Amino acid sequence: MTQNEPIDLDRLTTEARNPRSTRLDGLDALEIVHLINSEDAEIAGAVAREAEHIARAIDTIAERLSRGGRLVYMGAGTSGRLGVLDAVECPPTFNTDPDQVIGLIAGGQGALFRAIEGAEDSPQQGREDLKEINLDSRDVVVGITASGRTPYVLGALDYARETGAATIGLACNADSELPHRAALSIIPVVGPEILTGSTRMKAGTATKMVLNMLTTGAMVLMGKTWGNLMVDVRASNEKLVERSIRIVQTITGASRTQARETLERCEGEVKLAVIVQKMSISPAQARKHLQKAGGHLAAALEQGQKE
Repeated sequence: MTQNEPIDLDRLTTEARNPRSTRLDGLDALEIVHLINSEDAEIAGAVAREAEHIARAIDTIAERLSRGGRLVYMGAGTSGRLGVLDAVECPPTFNTDPDQVIGLIAGGQGALFRAIEGAEDSPQQGREDLKEINLDSRDVVVGITASGRTPYVLGALDYARETGAATIGLACNADSELPHRAALSIIPVVGPEILTGSTRMKAGTATKMVLNMLTTGAMVLMGKTWGNLMVDVRASNEKLVERSIRIVQTITGASRTQARETLERCEGEVKLAVIVQKMSISPAQARKHLQKAGGHLAAALEQGQKE
């Protein structure tokens, strides 16, 4: 598309007028709430229809991260902000290195707080942002674009393919350019927005749902949980300290005092504290068990019982 060529929005369902909201400005507050809520109720189904693609993406992300690669989200506007949001939640939730899951947004950090006009229109900037972080073949790039046509994202995906990185596209429009640029595409088609073209609404919600699945699913496969407990939690505030104590108690049956003291001996590492408490060994010995099990707590405990 040249700079002077008009953008064909007629093909995009996210830009279509929703027949249920053509009288939006004539509704009262309660009617607006019911209308938006009824439209939002359809989002989960759109995401469910992409389940197999999402699962394949989770497998790809887990495999790349396990080999020392990074997960890189790329997007503009709402899509970019959602990617950054998911990325910054990974360190406290899963104790990941801050550089392991990265969110990049067109226009840079300033675009997180204020719309930067035209930032999404440069495919070259998408390439440059990936060069800036030294993207390589171990990494996986998830390009997020509700429309499926954002130049910043498409340019980034082109560069990612050139480097050998895995490429995943996330959009909310069928028949977009995105599947031609990414090896795997996730496309929950949520239909026209209540407010025409406002993809921060249904498309944004669908995007958030998929991103939650990608990182949570990958981290589960990598052994970051025990059952549904976040045993790799980083206790960076009082709430998370208390959560860590409760997790150790739940898994080991220890008293609150015992759990807290064991966590202190293990410098706050929940997995180590669980192994120390369950097996009555030192933190150093517990770490060896955990390393031997590839970081999976259940496997470490099982191996320890056999020895």
